[in-house]
Amino acid sequence: MSDSLFKGVLPALVTPFRDGVVDEDAFVRLVERQIAGGVHGLVPVGTTGESATLSHDEHRRVVELCVATAAGRVPVVAGCGSNATAEAIDLVRHAKTVGADAALVVTPYYNRPSQEGLYAHYAAINAAVQLPVLVYNVPGRTSVDIANETLARLAKLPNIVGIKDATGDLTRASFQRLTCGEDWVMLSGDDPTALGYMAHGGHGCISVTANVAPEQCAAFYDNALAGRWADALYGQDQLVRLHKALFSDASPSPTKFALAHLGLCAEDARLPIVACSQAARAEVLAAMRDAGVL
Repeated sequence: MSDSLFKGVLPALVTPFRDGVVDEDAFVRLVERQIAGGVHGLVPVGTTGESATLSHDEHRRVVELCVATAAGRVPVVAGCGSNATAEAIDLVRHAKTVGADAALVVTPYYNRPSQEGLYAHYAAINAAVQLPVLVYNVPGRTSVDIANETLARLAKLPNIVGIKDATGDLTRASFQRLTCGEDWVMLSGDDPTALGYMAHGGHGCISVTANVAPEQCAAFYDNALAGRWADALYGQDQLVRLHKALFSDASPSPTKFALAHLGLCAEDARLPIVACSQAARAEVLAAMRDAGVL
């Protein structure tokens, strides 16, 4: 499994805006900074990329721009989630057409399908498009939780290859490792608990913090993948305050504030996300200093 294409740290990229539109030049700069920092992959238009408030044309354009900028240097896992199965299939088809290496597909939100409905959703995507798919389980946002038993069924399908687990429940990794097979890709979606997730057999993380601290995050995951746990623990202690600070207000506003402070993009977000509070700004700056970013 250490040879999997999807491992280490893959930043859940922000989508920069300026004057109400996607700032493509800033996005390219952010991608180049991530690659130079040593990250192991890229994830455009996930939750952190404000996919909920992008138009379909903007969504597709950001994926295209990410693939073109990466130019094969690291894999691109395109956000393709929807609570309508047909729309998710359309987004996965687009990702495949433009050259993404995989799709990240969140469990359908708001309509709260049953476990059988969740299985049918991903099975339909599996049958429609020949592209690796990572299931994204984040019940705190979607109000639906995909069970390990359902994942074990999905793992038998050829294009459902792994999970982004943002539950923070570390025991899930152990059970999935035992029930989903040795080729099942296990990526954390929760920066603060990712060290434990890796120790339970995880292969990496789709990370918010890497937006701000790509070099520090890449070093942390390199150490964890190599089993250098003392070095990984040092990296955890260096980064943990930043992990928390970036969620001290509605995400991704603290992350965009941090990137704006570094001169990398404007801190503009799309309504209903607004600029983060003064208290959050102070905590972000202190955490950036702890992490060695400032």
